[in-house]
Amino acid sequence: MIPAIKVFTDASTIPEVRGYASEPWVSGFTTNPTLMRKGGVTNYREFAIEAIEAAEGKPLSLEVVADDLVTMTKQGLLLGSWGSNVNVKIPITTTSGQSCLPVVRELLDAGVDVNVTAMMTDGQVADLVEILGDDDAVFVSVFAGRIADAGIDPVPVMKRYAQWLEPLPKAELLWASPREVLNIVQAAECGCDIITVTPDLLRKLDLLGKDLADFSLETVRMFYDDALSAGLEIS
Repeated sequence: MIPAIKVFTDASTIPEVRGYASEPWVSGFTTNPTLMRKGGVTNYREFAIEAIEAAEGKPLSLEVVADDLVTMTKQGLLLGSWGSNVNVKIPITTTSGQSCLPVVRELLDAGVDVNVTAMMTDGQVADLVEILGDDDAVFVSVFAGRIADAGIDPVPVMKRYAQWLEPLPKAELLWASPREVLNIVQAAECGCDIITVTPDLLRKLDLLGKDLADFSLETVRMFYDDALSAGLEIS
């Protein structure tokens, strides 16, 4: 059973969006330029319009592709105009480290729902919280998986951010870049509202709550069957 948390699917193709849109346990979708490149997307607008329709009203995050604040704002306003279910993804900084919070504030003031992405530090989250108000609909995307890749336990970090966001009713904490099914359980226990899950991890969801004795036996059988198939012998 999936814990009490919204599951968003990372999507790189229209068939992925369309395939998961009808699943009741999928609450929304996220994309980014890396996923779109992986999916072979060459026409952003064409892909986005198709994805918005394929999402069947569920939230869909679309990211700007500029690296200056003025162009980011223009792109964000345009993306936000394409569909009522669009959340415009704004990176927390430009490639030079300049804060993108002025863009976030301008889009929110224009009535655009925003997904602030690529956050990994206390300072970044604290600065975002400082500019948010009660009516600001924001996904606060913290890359917990990459925090873990740096050798830091993301669980206490995400718990701390969940507490910081409690006074903001429309701000939702999103656990991004999960590495394993356990992260779904951890994200729910931390108080996160959303977790993004790759299609590869989605295919493992039926393992949640699996009997470990059965799992162990299946593993032993897999090793044995593979040894037979490979014709391995010890002599």
